[in-house]
Amino acid sequence: MSENLVIVESPAKARTIEKFLGKGYTVKSSFGHIRDLKKKGLGIDIENGFLPQYEISSDKKKTVSELKTAAGKADTVWLASDEDREGEAIAWHLAETLSLDPEKTRRIVFHEITKNAILDAIENPRDIDMNLVKAQQARRVLDRLVGFELSPILWKKIQPKLSAGRVQSVALRLIVDREREISAFEAKPYFRVEGVFYAEGSKKPIHATLDRKFDTEDEARAFLERCRGEEFHIASVDKREARRSPAPPFTTSTLQQEAARKLGYSVSQTMSIAQRLYEAGLITYMRTDSMNLSTLALGTTKEVVTRLYGAPYAKTRNYHTHTKGAQEAHEAIRPTYVSNLDIEGTATEKRLYNLIWKRTVACQMADAVVEKTDVEIRGSRIAEKFLASGEQILFDGFLKVYIEGRDDEESENLTVLPTLGEGQLLNCNQISAIQKYTQHLPRYSEASLVKKLEELGIGRPSTYASTVSTLITRGYIIKGDKPGVDQEVCQLDLRDGQITRSVRHEKTGAEKKKLLPENIGIVVTDFLAANFADILDYGFTAQVEESFDKVAKGRLSWDKVISDFYGPFHKEVDGSLQDQEHTRSERLIGYDPASGKPISARIGRFGPLLQKGASDDPDKQFVSLRKGQLIETITLEDALQLFALPRVVGHYGDAEITTAIGRFGPYVKYDGHFVSLAKGQDPYTLTEEQAIALIEESRNKETKKVIADFPDAGIQILNGRYGPYLKKGKENYRIPKKQDAASLTLEDCLAIISKAEKKK
Repeated sequence: MSENLVIVESPAKARTIEKFLGKGYTVKSSFGHIRDLKKKGLGIDIENGFLPQYEISSDKKKTVSELKTAAGKADTVWLASDEDREGEAIAWHLAETLSLDPEKTRRIVFHEITKNAILDAIENPRDIDMNLVKAQQARRVLDRLVGFELSPILWKKIQPKLSAGRVQSVALRLIVDREREISAFEAKPYFRVEGVFYAEGSKKPIHATLDRKFDTEDEARAFLERCRGEEFHIASVDKREARRSPAPPFTTSTLQQEAARKLGYSVSQTMSIAQRLYEAGLITYMRTDSMNLSTLALGTTKEVVTRLYGAPYAKTRNYHTHTKGAQEAHEAIRPTYVSNLDIEGTATEKRLYNLIWKRTVACQMADAVVEKTDVEIRGSRIAEKFLASGEQILFDGFLKVYIEGRDDEESENLTVLPTLGEGQLLNCNQISAIQKYTQHLPRYSEASLVKKLEELGIGRPSTYASTVSTLITRGYIIKGDKPGVDQEVCQLDLRDGQITRSVRHEKTGAEKKKLLPENIGIVVTDFLAANFADILDYGFTAQVEESFDKVAKGRLSWDKVISDFYGPFHKEVDGSLQDQEHTRSERLIGYDPASGKPISARIGRFGPLLQKGASDDPDKQFVSLRKGQLIETITLEDALQLFALPRVVGHYGDAEITTAIGRFGPYVKYDGHFVSLAKGQDPYTLTEEQAIALIEESRNKETKKVIADFPDAGIQILNGRYGPYLKKGKENYRIPKKQDAASLTLEDCLAIISKAEKKK
């Protein structure tokens, strides 16, 4: 056995490190955490200072046994888990669980997996930082307490299988609050006036916007009337030189945001790809809130910029992090070797690496120098003025490599104006008054939610991916599209002294890949806000994060953080448990005009539903809400349409065909059989011909599905998604590739089943 055992978190990281260490070193992986709080019960001894009760995960017992054996044979054990709090906790759990001798145990950390970084770490080992361990332990214990005590209340008050979390509940509140702001928003029309002018002898148009907006069409028309026969001239030209600086290198949060904007990656996808790049030794550690770059990185990046673009493009910059609790000793996310313009890997890995490379190189490049031009255009008889702006790049600097993305999705188009002088007369080609509507705030995307959480100081960048994933998995939110609103747009055009009016319809406010709250998410948020205000308070949650940072720096005791939080919190839990009322979140929508019965919306056992009739009405009816419909915004008109189902469509043979919406979506029903509607088909408008086509297609599929049937033995040979297979009872069996499914006898089937069961 080698005299040195190095323990890392992942096999990929182990393989990369093993390349750099020579003989005498064995590298093994712990596959992440080897132990956690006990799953059975709370796993925390509240009476004894919130002492955590740890257990080895069932799937890690073999790993622990192998590591213990290897550690017993090694002269020195090097704990090389990641450099953050989670990694420090893993190192401590390994030392405790494997009963490592402190005299022969070393803790090493590195920001990048390169030969120099690893050899330097081995030359400079340290002890396990117990302050970081305690900070991780405080977060883990606090989150377990919140989840363990809140979840049963949600089961009792709202619906079984719900859960709450300290950070996820606040993130959910942000999404719910934004949706309510949008629901309450009323779009107001206004008219924006735009003019197209030409300088004498120039074919380049000058697009200018009036410095005033009009509330009504009459006001806009009156302005255009005043512009008839008007002579326009350049009132002023303001030219100034401006400099644009590059964005700083990536932190975890900014990488997540930019990968979403530019590459369309989800937060979890970005972190997964970045993890692979790090473990392959291609980028520095991907969980960091620091914008610091090492002296070596600054030097090599300067060399690369000078070689690729020339000396005038190089400018060394040192960035400092302003995030609370940031660790300046860490580095920003950058390529380990900036000289590597390309890498081996998958398409997604290459795209993310390229993004990181560009951002790193651009941040060490010179400012871009632009000439900004602001032009004021006036007429002799109008008080208002038209404004035009242009921009010309004098020196592209960092723009040669990279421009940071924007959340508002505006383009970076540069407008270059012709040469203009004060007093110069202009030809007016056209003036248009175009009706616009005020827009609501955009819904959160994953990127903008991450940005908001970071601004509020809630959670940490390393937790954002799991926070969003948890909310989607639990059904509290969905990532979806909003089609926008169809609006009538009026436009008045003044051209050649004549005013013309045109009307068109436009869809505005369409949004893609946004986070939308589901009904159950809204109900949970309202319940928590009413009963556990601190849990959903942004400031309070940020203060808890600051407390964790103080624990990490040794300025605060971890159990005091828990004690200060748990006392008031547990009191609120007890108060809520004593209240026996069930939270129905029921909303009366209106009354059925035909029967006069009340129609209400609420959360039911299988999700949101509508009820027609009072609770004691023996003939009350129920119908599920459609995807995207919310209890608090559904209208009586929408509700009445839902109650129009089930709807008789026609007949198939002697059986009646009806359409309805069930738990798994819209369907056709006939003679006790159910067939799901195809994508885009509507149960309210489906015709008899379309329904019959669906039924016959389904029957043909069923016919083709059965290749052979042996009813006495209870065995069938079926066509499946991945080819033919055997089915006996509830068990499925694979047919060997060499055997023809259609020619199998009962004896052949029994032989295949027998062989498969022996293997089991």
